[in-house]
Amino acid sequence: MMIAVSGKGGVGKTFIAGTLATLFVRSGHRVIALDADPSPNLAQTLGLSFDEAARIVPIAENEQLIRLKTGTEFSGVFRLTFTVDDIIDNYSVPTPAGPHLMVMGTVRSMGAGCTCPANSVVKALLRYLVVERDEVVILDMEAGIEHLGRGTAEHVDTMIVVTDANRKSLEIARTICRLAAESNIHRIGLVGNRITGSQQENAIRLFAGKNQLNIFTMIPYDQQVADAGITGSEVDEKTSSALPAIGRLADVLANNDDIVTNARTGKETTKF
Repeated sequence: MMIAVSGKGGVGKTFIAGTLATLFVRSGHRVIALDADPSPNLAQTLGLSFDEAARIVPIAENEQLIRLKTGTEFSGVFRLTFTVDDIIDNYSVPTPAGPHLMVMGTVRSMGAGCTCPANSVVKALLRYLVVERDEVVILDMEAGIEHLGRGTAEHVDTMIVVTDANRKSLEIARTICRLAAESNIHRIGLVGNRITGSQQENAIRLFAGKNQLNIFTMIPYDQQVADAGITGSEVDEKTSSALPAIGRLADVLANNDDIVTNARTGKETTKF
């Protein structure tokens, strides 16, 4: 099962992606968490320290790995066909939360030389994880679907688009939903995050209804989560208001139920 989590920067998608990955491990699944954000911080959400996270070399920036997979004896010529199954065992990092983490990295363009080999490795690895492996894969993405080619995106089970009530966040969310639909991802929905009251929830529901977008769930604002982002402390599951909502979302995804919230009425419906 492949779940991609996207949204405008700063809306809390990394916390949701990391929490989902952790919850799937607790329910008995093998989980690989992929950080494909240009500013990766999924490692901290999964319990690694800043020093431990800093030692992780992103796949796209691992020159030794790129040469091993794509290098030839001819300068400027690289292999297009290579295996990537060993990358999982050799370069995924176990985390205190349970999932194994891989940081994909950003493929640089201007001023960084030819990036085709790095891009080829990242694309091949993503396709292998999505199409050929049987773990649960949680992909924390940037605001878009640039890391997924059409042949890979169509194998994604669910695209979660995280948004708050800010109009800019909602407009970006609408664009992501459209791109995901055009890439043949069939299960796409919004997750309203950091909701402080009915005004914000209604704003998201109104926007979703107007643009015919599904809503998976609403996650209330949680001061504990905000504080944890500052102090690095853990969130107390017993008193958290956000974690139970993410837990319900995880149950929906694990059971492969098609549960969405009617954008206009707020009533949840289940389809089997």
